[in-house]
Amino acid sequence: MMLLKEYRICMPLTVEEYRIGQLYMISKHSHEQSERGEGVEVMQNEPYEDPVHGQGQLTEKRVYLNSKLPSWARAVVPKIFYVTEKAWNYYPYTITEYTCSFLPKFSIHIETKYEDNKGSNDNIFEREAKDTEREICFIDIAYDEIPERYYKESEDPKNFVSEKTGRGLLKEGWRESQEPIMCSYKLVAVKFEVWGLQSRVEQFVHKVVRDVLLIGHRQAFGWVDEWYDMTMDDVREYETNMQYKTNIKVCNQHSSAMDEIGSDGKECVGLLFSTHLALLSSVLTAVVWRSCRKYPPTLLESAVVKQCPQTSSYINLSNIRSLNKSHYTASTLWV
Repeated sequence: MMLLKEYRICMPLTVEEYRIGQLYMISKHSHEQSERGEGVEVMQNEPYEDPVHGQGQLTEKRVYLNSKLPSWARAVVPKIFYVTEKAWNYYPYTITEYTCSFLPKFSIHIETKYEDNKGSNDNIFEREAKDTEREICFIDIAYDEIPERYYKESEDPKNFVSEKTGRGLLKEGWRESQEPIMCSYKLVAVKFEVWGLQSRVEQFVHKVVRDVLLIGHRQAFGWVDEWYDMTMDDVREYETNMQYKTNIKVCNQHSSAMDEIGSDGKECVGLLFSTHLALLSSVLTAVVWRSCRKYPPTLLESAVVKQCPQTSSYINLSNIRSLNKSHYTASTLWV
C-alpha cells in the first residue's frame, strides 16, 4: 500500500514559457542553497527513447546527505547516506523516482504533466492511475500559506507584478479569469512500509511535498522578469554557468567528505538539486529524526532489524543502543 495524491499547481504562464522558467528556477535555487549542499555523484545521464513518450533524457544521481543530519543522528545512520534519483524527462511529461540507501522500504514516485488550462483536466492520469483512489489537492501560489521562514515579499504573487509581462498582483479567484494560464499536474505516490510508522510518515512526506511545490512554483513566477527573454539556448548556458559556480562552492566545502566516500568514479558535480531533490533531503532527514525520537533505543533497534534487514546489516546498532534520553529531547527541535 502507498499514499497517493494528485497535486495541481496553476501558473500565470504558458507551458512553453514554464519550460524555460523551470530550468532557470532550478539553477538559481540550487546555487542559493549550495551552502547546505552535499556531493552529488552522477551515475547516468544520456538520451533515452521511449516507445510511447518518444525522445527524452534519462538521468540517475546519488546525493550524499550525511552533513544534513545532527551529530547524534550521524552516529546512527550509515556513514554513506544518500538518495538515488532516477528521472525520465519527456517534457511536458516527466517521471521521477527516489529511493534511500538508509531506508530501503521508503520510496517516492512522481509523474508530472503540464497543460495549458486551469487544472480542469480530471482525466489527465487516466492511463497511469485508472481506478486508483487518490486525493486531488489544488495548490494556490498566491493564497496558500507557506512556512514563514520561506516567505519573501518579492516572490509573493499578491504583491508582485512583472514589468515584462504585466502579470501579477493576483486576486482571489485569479485562476478563473487569468490569461494565459497553465497547470502542473503531479501524481505523487509515497511508500514507507514500516509497521507503526507508515501512515504518519507518508502523511508527513506529503505535507513536505506540498510545501516544496508551493515554494518552487512561486519562485518560478516571482523571477519571471529574469528569465522571460531567454531562449532555450540562453537558459542552458545560464544553467551551465550556475552549475559551475555551485560546483566550486560544494567541492570546496565537501572535498574531504567526498574523499571519504571514495574518489574512484565519483564526481563532485555540485548541488544539482531540482525542487524534488531539495524535497528529499528535507524529508529523509526528518524521517530519521522522527524515527529516532519516537522509539527508545531497544525498540528502534528491534524495528530496524525486523523491518529493514538490508539496512540493519550495515547500520551501527551499538550507536543506537548508546543513545540517551537527551538525544530524543534535542531532536524535537529539528522536526
